[in-house]
Amino acid sequence: MSVVIGADGLARCAWSGSAPEYNAYHDDEWGRPLHGDDALFERLSLEAFQSGLSWITILRKRPAFRQAFAGFHIASVAAFGPADEQRLLADPGIVRNRMKIEATLHNARVALELEGGLSALLWSYAPDAATRTRPATMGEVPATTPESVAMAKALKKRGLRFVGPTTAYALMQATGMVDDHVAGCHRAAL
Repeated sequence: MSVVIGADGLARCAWSGSAPEYNAYHDDEWGRPLHGDDALFERLSLEAFQSGLSWITILRKRPAFRQAFAGFHIASVAAFGPADEQRLLADPGIVRNRMKIEATLHNARVALELEGGLSALLWSYAPDAATRTRPATMGEVPATTPESVAMAKALKKRGLRFVGPTTAYALMQATGMVDDHVAGCHRAAL
């Protein structure tokens, strides 16, 4: 099954049918182009926190993440110190994984120093939309692509953490660098 029909009668990618939060995320965010250093830092950070967990966990905790991480304002997060790290580790509203928290603080410091900014760097790896074929089924949606492998390698080379090829591809999907809404999904026509 590649699409599900929601209570509103709209066909959506099958992954979005299990929770109302997924429907809203699917319809309003996923696959829509997103630019801006802070906005992309948030998405990169949340994708890293999602590693090993379900995305619905992150969606439900996103308001708490935004509050805990100063709205993912890169300069603010880069200035976090040991007391902030302890505060984050004690915050039940977020995922309290020490390695992921440390990586997020570290990544903010790296992102702050990126020449040209994080948004320009990430978008430089977006594939040419004209050369991509819309997936007909969920089975045709890849976990990684050559572009996500290259993005992950470039981010790691610059010192960012928790940025493997699968995370990079999920970021590309979430931020509209690729459009993986399957054929038949109401968003695929937009």
